[in-house]
Amino acid sequence: MLYQAFFFLVALLTGVTSWSFDHSHALWDQILKKNVVLIRGGQASRFKYGQVNRQKLEKYINASLAVKKVEFDQWNKNQQLAYFFNLYNALTIKLVLTKYPHLKSIKDLREGFPFFRSPWKRKFFTLFGEKAYLDKIEHELVRESHHYNEPRVHFAFNCASVGCPALQKEAFVANRLDQQLEHAVRLFLSDRERNRYNSQKNTLEVSKIFDWYGDDFKKGKYGSLRNFFAQYAEELASHPSEVPAIKSKKWSLDFLPYDWSLNKAE
Repeated sequence: MLYQAFFFLVALLTGVTSWSFDHSHALWDQILKKNVVLIRGGQASRFKYGQVNRQKLEKYINASLAVKKVEFDQWNKNQQLAYFFNLYNALTIKLVLTKYPHLKSIKDLREGFPFFRSPWKRKFFTLFGEKAYLDKIEHELVRESHHYNEPRVHFAFNCASVGCPALQKEAFVANRLDQQLEHAVRLFLSDRERNRYNSQKNTLEVSKIFDWYGDDFKKGKYGSLRNFFAQYAEELASHPSEVPAIKSKKWSLDFLPYDWSLNKAE
């Protein structure tokens, strides 16, 4: 009772009005289930930008952005990460919709003369009382905060591009977050268009994501990028005979070109 009374007092003093935040992210879940199209058995996905209910999307985003920092700080790490993943992905879709269908890539949304500012630096929403941008969420609040140390975030944040890990057909939720992240990792590494073992060259040919953010995989339970790949040898192997070679970690590494085409459903 004292615990509840304390936070009720904090709410009164700070003007917090969103203590009943829906951690099931039901609205966002509905949007995803209706508009995400899974391909290659879920290894990749496309999104129906032209059919999304914009009012429902805006309602979910507004409810999420109404969360105050004092409330957010009381959540556990999984609740915080699920919040960031879902909000980031919803905001990315909102940003794409500002010019859809007249763009081929999210990179077309650069602004300023002569297109200096990337779409991930555009301040188009207010988070915790401050004007913010997509990179603020992914890089500053999550990756660089040293609070989460979770490299699998790279399989949850979606950049609206074909090269990005699949946008899942369900919202991330705290009580299943580890399972959802693990599922996303295994599906992405199983996609031969973006990750594969070349047995003739004894080379892992993988997504450019692992070049850009390789140091992140030194954090948490993996210890290194090579350990990460060895742990998922079964997903990277096209045949069981390749598994021992991948687990040996004695291969070279090559990074594949990244496809920035918009992940739109045709």
